[in-house]
Amino acid sequence: MKAMVLRKPNPVERSPLRLEDVELGPLRSGHVRLRVLACGVCRTDLHIVEGELPPKHASIIPGHQIVGEIVESADATKRVGARVGVSWLGGVDGTCQFCQSGMENLCDRPTFTGYDVNGGYAEYADARGDFTIALPAELDDVHAAPLLCAGIIGFRALRVAGVARGERVGLFGFGGSAHLVAQVLRHWECEIFVATRGASHRALAQSLGASWVGDATDVPPERLDRAITFAPSGDVVVAALSSLRKGGVVAINAIHLDRMPQFDYDRLLWGERQIRSVTNMTRQDARDFLALAAEIPIESHVTTFPLREANAALAAMKSDAFDGAAVLVPTM
Repeated sequence: MKAMVLRKPNPVERSPLRLEDVELGPLRSGHVRLRVLACGVCRTDLHIVEGELPPKHASIIPGHQIVGEIVESADATKRVGARVGVSWLGGVDGTCQFCQSGMENLCDRPTFTGYDVNGGYAEYADARGDFTIALPAELDDVHAAPLLCAGIIGFRALRVAGVARGERVGLFGFGGSAHLVAQVLRHWECEIFVATRGASHRALAQSLGASWVGDATDVPPERLDRAITFAPSGDVVVAALSSLRKGGVVAINAIHLDRMPQFDYDRLLWGERQIRSVTNMTRQDARDFLALAAEIPIESHVTTFPLREANAALAAMKSDAFDGAAVLVPTM
């Protein structure tokens, strides 16, 4: 099969991913083999490709927002021909204290798709059958792909932040995840405040119902009940914290975060304000979100790229060259 393979992390401008012929080995017990129909491009992929997340293998195929058709199954519960999704959390041990207490997103020995095992920047991908997710028929391949990480983890961020219907919610950063979260918030009749860089991102936020839009570290004109940060920047976290009412919550939705600047505890954190991190997702998060996405329905703003242009897709995301999400399509 054809796949975009990372052998040495480098800035995406140097095109570290190479299109290679990769041999498919035997299918492992409990796994399924997918013909990849679409694979979303995530900022976590960028962290892997550029080495901000340290390599675990001599080579890896990235990609963890996979929409695929099962072409071979070694899992008795999964049938050939089914259309399923695969996300970042590709497996857990099932035995640690977190898995045993319903917190599999915090598993001590997780497996991450496109990082611990090969992912979806390829024509085919293998996955644990019990970590594939049935996709509602209402969601087509290309527009479903970004929902499988950007959407699910954004939905979990809403849960971690404790968002309730009708609250004032701030979104700091407005890319692939935030533009999906905004549609959930609108469905929940929340008032949306967006701080983000880039005129086109701000225009998209306005088109999706934001009542106020400002620059990346601007403070909204009203105190927020909840805030979610999507940009991997400590300065943005402080800006979000500055926006909260007493008792409010900031949820940090980033797998990697640069330095946290010093901030005034008495002014910004006092009053039982809270900072919480969002770590991975659970399969129940995925099922709940995808059902909601089909019900609303959520519309992904998507830019498609052929598989061979994965470097260009990552570079475009890095430079904020498009709004919404990027998706690789092997058949383009």
